[in-house]
Amino acid sequence: MKIRLTMCSSLLSLCIAVVSAQGMPNGARLVTQSDLTWHSLGVNENDSMPIGNGSLGANVWTEANGDLVLLVSSPDAWTELGKLVKLGRVRIRLTPNPFLGKDDFSETLHLEDGAIEMHAGSNTVRIWIDANHPAIHVEAHTEHPAVLQVSLEMWRKNQSLQEPSAEKAGMFELGSDDYPVQFEADTILPAEKRSIAWYHFNKQSIYPTVMKQEHLAALLGKFPDPLLHRCFGALITGTGLLSQDDKTLRSNQRSNFRVDIVALVEKNATSGRAWKAQLDESLATANPVDLNAAWAANKKWWHDFWDRSWIDVSGDDQAQEVSQGYAMQRYMMASSSRGELPVKFNGGIFTVGHDLPDGVASDRENHNPDYRAWGNCYWNQNNRLLYWPLVETGDYDLLKPWFRMYLSDLSLEKARTELYYHHPGASYPETMFFWGVPSVHDFGWDNPTDQIESRWQRYHIQGSLEVISEMLDYYDYTGDVAFAKDSMVPLADAVVTYYARHWPRGADGKIRMAPTQSLETYQLTAVNPTPDIAGLRSVIPRLLALPKSVITPVEIAAWTNTLQALPELPEGKTAADGKTPPDGKGDPEGSTILLPAQEYGKPRNMENPELYVTFPYHLFGLGKPGLKLARDTFSARRFPQDTCWGQDGTESAVLGLTDVAQSVVIAEFTNYGNERFKWFWRPAHDWIPDLDNGGSGMITLEEMLLQPNGRKLLLLPAWPSDWSADFKLHAPFETTVEGRVVAGKLVRLIVTPKSRAKDVEFVEDEK
Repeated sequence: MKIRLTMCSSLLSLCIAVVSAQGMPNGARLVTQSDLTWHSLGVNENDSMPIGNGSLGANVWTEANGDLVLLVSSPDAWTELGKLVKLGRVRIRLTPNPFLGKDDFSETLHLEDGAIEMHAGSNTVRIWIDANHPAIHVEAHTEHPAVLQVSLEMWRKNQSLQEPSAEKAGMFELGSDDYPVQFEADTILPAEKRSIAWYHFNKQSIYPTVMKQEHLAALLGKFPDPLLHRCFGALITGTGLLSQDDKTLRSNQRSNFRVDIVALVEKNATSGRAWKAQLDESLATANPVDLNAAWAANKKWWHDFWDRSWIDVSGDDQAQEVSQGYAMQRYMMASSSRGELPVKFNGGIFTVGHDLPDGVASDRENHNPDYRAWGNCYWNQNNRLLYWPLVETGDYDLLKPWFRMYLSDLSLEKARTELYYHHPGASYPETMFFWGVPSVHDFGWDNPTDQIESRWQRYHIQGSLEVISEMLDYYDYTGDVAFAKDSMVPLADAVVTYYARHWPRGADGKIRMAPTQSLETYQLTAVNPTPDIAGLRSVIPRLLALPKSVITPVEIAAWTNTLQALPELPEGKTAADGKTPPDGKGDPEGSTILLPAQEYGKPRNMENPELYVTFPYHLFGLGKPGLKLARDTFSARRFPQDTCWGQDGTESAVLGLTDVAQSVVIAEFTNYGNERFKWFWRPAHDWIPDLDNGGSGMITLEEMLLQPNGRKLLLLPAWPSDWSADFKLHAPFETTVEGRVVAGKLVRLIVTPKSRAKDVEFVEDEK
């Protein structure tokens, strides 16, 4: 197959029709097509809808008796054990209930406003979380007077666990350790006349234990405990509500109701009393007397958000499912990624659960609301997939927590490297607590060495190169020089320095990376892994191309030296079955392909490390040399996977394999979960919702429409002829590309600024 790139110039009037913005679709209007309506009450937490403002969220559901329940969450609610938990659960009951037995009942998630509305006749309820303040508002009107009761429900109790259990998985990942753990209960404050409040205050912390177990006690005085004295909770109040006890508010009979839940997460509170005083100070702005202005500002935030970018696909039922799945994933990220810390891949803030009897520990089948499989460490290879697509959507505010975590951990990573290895630089473990050290479960309890015990994670560090690549994309798209100079370059220099200094150089002057691994699939004995080499060969030239005002001569010299010392990408032959050889030993008569590493053993996972050259590092692809080699490597991949963290969709789109990309993006966006809100993606390897599944789908769909290549903008590189789309995406050099595709053909295009239109190229296959 031969690829032809056709440049679009002002002379090729038939190539595109450039029109004014008037009459073009906008994201806020298009996304209403993905709104979701249910016409019956729910039963339990598995019937919830998600809402959030980025730092405060809730799973919202109804139950058979008409109760409205909110499971309130935050990406920043971390306990003394390093466990991400919910803030609490709030139950709202109207008596008599206006929604019971009503044939015209509806519950609608309005994506365009970030709100949920319920209707039956003239009875209405609106639930929304203020996009600009940490407050949840429930506004209701009933045709006939009713009594409203609000109840706080908490499940956390003081509890000690010694034996291994799934309940301990929040701290110890897989829960197989026998270190004693003390779970602390929340504090429910004495009720005030018109409000109730509660909080969780970390009066102790597992942080010193983790640091000592990992031989980092010398660093304790240099890096503050990120868990100690963290305090989180909320206050509930509302129009006409009076406290009945410390957990209950109640109204007299009336027809108009309002319930307000105002939350606060404080990283370093001196006490619960101090936290409450700070919360009280915030009430005036977070919970105004008149909500009209706050509601209008909330709607504006969401409309502006949807107008940043959009992809609306049509053509058949599967196209519409892809379109709705894309919108739902982006909505969940907007609802959960504007806090201090990034949202987690294994459920984000939208995990659910229920109360358990005393003495019963959570497991995968029966668990409390704080449970999540795979624990609370960040797994870079999973979490990255949530954040890669946010560059082309222009959702840079949602990217900040992801970048912030790696940047805030840099000083500790440099100190850890010096302490362990006695050389400068920084490496980030694949699976790490948010402050930057490995999971204790992986490192090993009472491990006498500085080496991670887990063979799955021991040498798995390449994820930091991906973070740098994402940061470089952000810089290319925004031109944010201050970020590049003050944040990105220090991180990149430390990581590149680690690779330059950690392994010896051979007689040829090249770095020999060994012992190491190629992702999790080829462990312990790999030599010169392809993802790491590809990452360095991708990011170093981009770093060297930065303005001289951003980088120093010393950095230029060091990076150039490292680039010149890198080994070549490993090549070999396919095995007798035409696939990537499982042990590195191919058939001499086989096709030439890229290998996972120069040397490697038998696979222990289902990844294709050799294809990191296409995504995330884009060394190979359309309009670049070696396309046949990359396509042959893709065809020979040993582990096809089209959902969860599988990369078939993205890689095929980068390589212009349209049929494969279309098939995979359908699989990704129809990998529905078993909950009523089916976009709480099925947990193929992770937990519910499997957000890296939705992230992979977003990346694939974006790459099918638009692929930047330096200054060039490759348009429709893998777009199927039977699908249409309206789209607006962001591109390098502060560019947006907006247009319409009808049956695979571009019929309308706006490139902003106009000067970038000359850089647009169309990709066509010549059979």
